Amino acid sequence: MVWIPGGEFSMGSEDFYPEEKPVHRRTVEGFWIDQHPVTVAEFRRFVKATGYVTTAEIPPDPADFPDAPRELLVPGSLVFTPTDHPVPLDDFRAWWSWIPGAQWRHPEGPESTLNGREKHPVTQVSHADAAAYAEWADKALPTEAEWEYAARGGLDGATYAWGDELEPRGRLMANTWHGEFPWQYEPVDRFDRTSPVGTYPPNGYGLVDVCGNVWEWTDDAWTGNHAGTVVEATTKSCCAPTNASFVATPTSPTTPRVTKGGSHLCAPNYCLRYRPAARQQQTVDSATSHLGFRCVRRG
Repeated sequence: MVWIPGGEFSMGSEDFYPEEKPVHRRTVEGFWIDQHPVTVAEFRRFVKATGYVTTAEIPPDPADFPDAPRELLVPGSLVFTPTDHPVPLDDFRAWWSWIPGAQWRHPEGPESTLNGREKHPVTQVSHADAAAYAEWADKALPTEAEWEYAARGGLDGATYAWGDELEPRGRLMANTWHGEFPWQYEPVDRFDRTSPVGTYPPNGYGLVDVCGNVWEWTDDAWTGNHAGTVVEATTKSCCAPTNASFVATPTSPTTPRVTKGGSHLCAPNYCLRYRPAARQQQTVDSATSHLGFRCVRRG
């Protein structure tokens, strides 16, 4: 873990998406934070020690989804599936699929494995899964303010975790989408999905993967903007599919949590969210192939 000294910073951004407004000053106390997202190897140790079963490994409760087709009420989760041609960008169901059997051991579905991905961020974890790991590790999930303050690395007001230039001197700084999302990926690096933690340069506090690679859970309830308005995000997004979008509307929806940092699916033509100020909502019971987490320890 890395010690983050307490301080004050400008949280949010006025330059990109409405949910990031308004910029306001926030103060955080000093805290420790994981240097990188929790990896597959680390999560595997947790499961081995506790026997924990993740949300994606449990069938949805029919009482929560009374209108759902029975064939969808099986263990599974959401997997990104690129298209082979341009598609309208107003419905994420064109590139997200509900895959029975997809879970943290099989991130892209039953036929996929974790071989060679021990140092990649664990994915397909719900908010409850992340919180359970944090409790086991004697840690906690960060607040949105803690996460953003740490991700900025001391560069108050900068666009990215490393400054204002996307690729300084032509150097790739994060694992993001290159090309036209969601159908054309240009292989400018070796990774078309997640990458090993620490592949790209650290920020000013020594943290890696705070931008791109995987979105990360925080423990804060979602509000539509920093003024505290509880509304849906006003911009379409590739990044926040929900189980309910593919199964059915739950009878008792829960308050979404804030996720931060963007992922390898974020692209300038659609979802320019690989920035510390970027934020998205995610329902707590949803797990996806581009969502992970890191932990903090306070005091």
